[in-house]
Order: sequence, then structure tokens, then C-alpha cells
Amino acid sequence: MSWLIVGTVPYENFPLVHSPCTTVDGKLRIGEQTLPILRGTPALLGAACSAADVLGIDPPRVVMAGDIGRGDGSARVYRYLVEAHMDYSERLIVFHYLQPNVDWHNKILLKIEELPQKPILVADAGYMYVAKMSGFASSYHLFTPDAGEMAFLADETAPHPFYTRGFLLQEEEEVPALIRRAYENENAARYLLVKGRKDLVASIDGIMAEISEPSVASMEPIGGTGDSLTGVVAALLASGRSLPEAAALGAKANRLMGLLADATPAFSVDELMLVLPKALERTLADQAFSCTGGASCDCEE
Repeated sequence: MSWLIVGTVPYENFPLVHSPCTTVDGKLRIGEQTLPILRGTPALLGAACSAADVLGIDPPRVVMAGDIGRGDGSARVYRYLVEAHMDYSERLIVFHYLQPNVDWHNKILLKIEELPQKPILVADAGYMYVAKMSGFASSYHLFTPDAGEMAFLADETAPHPFYTRGFLLQEEEEVPALIRRAYENENAARYLLVKGRKDLVASIDGIMAEISEPSVASMEPIGGTGDSLTGVVAALLASGRSLPEAAALGAKANRLMGLLADATPAFSVDELMLVLPKALERTLADQAFSCTGGASCDCEE
């Protein structure tokens, strides 16, 4: 399955690139550009490329530009996706860190909706925000929020996560109620992977899987582990797994990565990446995970 990852990196002079992504000596290679694997889209890409190697699939293509928060790089990416002669032949598109812009988002979604065969659409970080803000959240197949972002999705009046991130942030037991509310207001993708002390895979029908082990508390302060999770899930989707299965397996592998690395809060995400192949291989060898009711299931779509 061909797949595409879209995002930005926090480098002012990083050019717009549209190229396959690989990892070489622990760094990302995208066209003529080499990048360290740091939090944000580079962490997602590093995990996606590493997981692709394990799964025996082609690495993703990338559309990306530098943006240090002014929105200029995001604008270049948006414009490229709308105005360049892209055929959108990829079967999976993952949207990540982009400054939210509803107008550009809607232009991209319109192009995708006109395709005879629509790709699987995954949104995380800034693009998840704009997907919800646009009113077209249900056009997406997977969102990957944390508990704070889940509160934003559940709030039909919030214009930006800033207004909801602190609300219920420490009340993870409220997440199932937030999931229900997000679906009632049509502000959720077809599936949700809610990241937290206990990762939840959910749909409009309720919680499908709960992944709580291994529990590695030292991973919580390590920046980029949410990004790496999205990258692993994306690779599993590109390998042909169903959405619920890919989400649950990815959550398990991401947790196991911290255990195998014997991670401490001082770790960086690139150090965790060193054991990602082993974590994914071990997860695939034992695909049982906790589902509603406590029984193992394969969560087919």
C-alpha cells in the first residue's frame, strides 16, 4: 500500500520536500535533506520508517516544510497539496503538525472527496484540530488525541484546544464520557485512539480495546512518544491491518518500546527508537490485547 505523511519541522530554512523517507544511521533521510529524529513530525516519521522495515513494506512518502510557528511553512504545504499536480493515489494519508487553517483544509478534503477511490485518512496534532474545527471530523478514519485533546473534541463550542486543554485534563476516568459526547456532536473520526495511562480504541459503538500494559511511567515526560505511536499505527495500517487492530497493536508496541529501552525521564525519543523494531516484532508475535469485557479479540472492522 502506498502511503503519505504530511507535516512540518521546526526549522526556518527547511525547504518544501515531497520524497520518500528512510532512516540512515539513526537519522531521517528525505530527498536531499537529513534530519535528527526529534519530537513532532520527525518522531512520527522515524517510527513509521522503522516499523515499515519490520513489516516488510515500502517506506512512506513525505510532504513537509519548515515552520517555526509563524505558519509560513504550513501555508506552503497546504498550497502544494491543493495546487500541485498530485494524483492522491496513496491509499493512506497521515496529516500531522500543520498550523490550523480551515479554508486550506476544506480545499484539500474536497480534492480527496472527488477521488474515485478515497484513501484512509489519519489526523493527529494540529491537523486533528482543524479537522474538528472544519465540521468534517467524520470524514476521517482515525484521530489520535490525548485526554486533553479529547476534551476539545467533545466540546462542540470550543474554537481551539486552548480553551479546553485544562478542563478535565487530570480526570482520565472521564474520557469514556468525552468519547461519547464527541460522537454525539459528530466531532470524532470513525475511530479514536485516545492516549493516556490507559490507551483506548473506540468508535461510535463504544470502547473496543483497552491497552494498559506494560505501564512505563517514565515515558510520560519524554517528548515525542505520542508522535511515535501515530507513526507505528500508520505503518500497521499501510501493511493492511484493520484500523482497530492497527491502533491496538501500535499502542502495545509503543508501550513495550519504553520497557525494552529501560527508559528514564531523561531519555529522548530517538533513544527509544533503537528498540522499536524489537518492540514491534514482540507485539506482533503476541497479538492478544484487552477488549471490552476483558476478553481478547481481533477487533476486525
